[in-house]
Amino acid sequence: MKHSLDILPLSSWIDTGDKPLVIAGPCSAETEEQVVSTAHLLANTGKVHVLRAGIWKPRTRPGEFEGIGSIGLEWLKRAKAETGLPTATEVATAKHVEEALAAGVDVLWIGARSTANPFTVQEIADALQGVDVPVIVKNPVNPDLSLWIGALERVNRAGIKKLAAIHRGFSSFEKTAFRNEPMWDIAIQLKTIAPELPIINDPSHICGNRELIPYITQKALDMDMQGLIIESHIDPSIAWTDAKQQLTPGALSDMLGNIAVRQAESNNPAFEDKLSELRENIDKLDNDIIKMIGDRMKIAEQIGEYKRDNNVTILQVNRWDEIVQKRVQLAKALNIGEDFAVKYLELLHNESIRKQNEVMNSKTIAEA
Repeated sequence: MKHSLDILPLSSWIDTGDKPLVIAGPCSAETEEQVVSTAHLLANTGKVHVLRAGIWKPRTRPGEFEGIGSIGLEWLKRAKAETGLPTATEVATAKHVEEALAAGVDVLWIGARSTANPFTVQEIADALQGVDVPVIVKNPVNPDLSLWIGALERVNRAGIKKLAAIHRGFSSFEKTAFRNEPMWDIAIQLKTIAPELPIINDPSHICGNRELIPYITQKALDMDMQGLIIESHIDPSIAWTDAKQQLTPGALSDMLGNIAVRQAESNNPAFEDKLSELRENIDKLDNDIIKMIGDRMKIAEQIGEYKRDNNVTILQVNRWDEIVQKRVQLAKALNIGEDFAVKYLELLHNESIRKQNEVMNSKTIAEA
């Protein structure tokens, strides 16, 4: 299902010279010198389009640094005056919106914790009524596409047409290399149902450490995301917040210089012809796979009838374990990811159980 958002293209509200948008700056505004010095170094790279800095910081526990507060807005104003970079900061309340706009902040973003709460998003949206300012909305902390879309719709209905989304990953109970799991499929779903919506990637919060940032940055751009929001500090070793995931301006410039920026389309007729040929092959294989799954389900129904007639339960765990073990081994041999293979088998298994359950609870001809 497509979602229609009344928005303007990214190129209409910021000039990036046909390059991906880059928003960069410290996680937190700590001191005036830190903000202004970082801004100058970022501006000198020629690769950053917007300066970011957290003024108000929603923290998990009380007593942690919750942002420098409104005084930091004056530091952003000075940094903009000296470097020419537009500025951006996070807002979580109507008061934040009012103060940021009064200080001339150019771009506002709504954080992941705020996106997860419709009441908070609506308060921010109400404060944005009648205002012409770009707003970018982070995905919620939890992997809930509806919450993300709902937040975007609330802001859009407030009259904000300069609108974008930020993909910053999702919290997960599983411990992995990432601070927040990318869960690319959710970002892809958003792009599919709202194709006109620019999506910006936040590799800093996905990674949680600077070593992984180049990998996620490249993958995000290869997924046709329109930009990046990256944390950059003049000296990350002494940063007050999120020190491990911040890059120096120099390291950021080097990384951006090594990233390959690819086009969404090609005007080369030979490329398009070959791509069409390959896609036709994919379409044929997809059709064959669906037909084979249909044949498989017919056999599952037959198994269900046989189990019913012999008074045997549907679920047999040993058989399921055997299927997973053998098929995953085959998948690995074919260079198919184990996670994908297991999820695929689980979907097949669940549908087979549903089919068998229907058969198990239907009357036989003799009973009728």
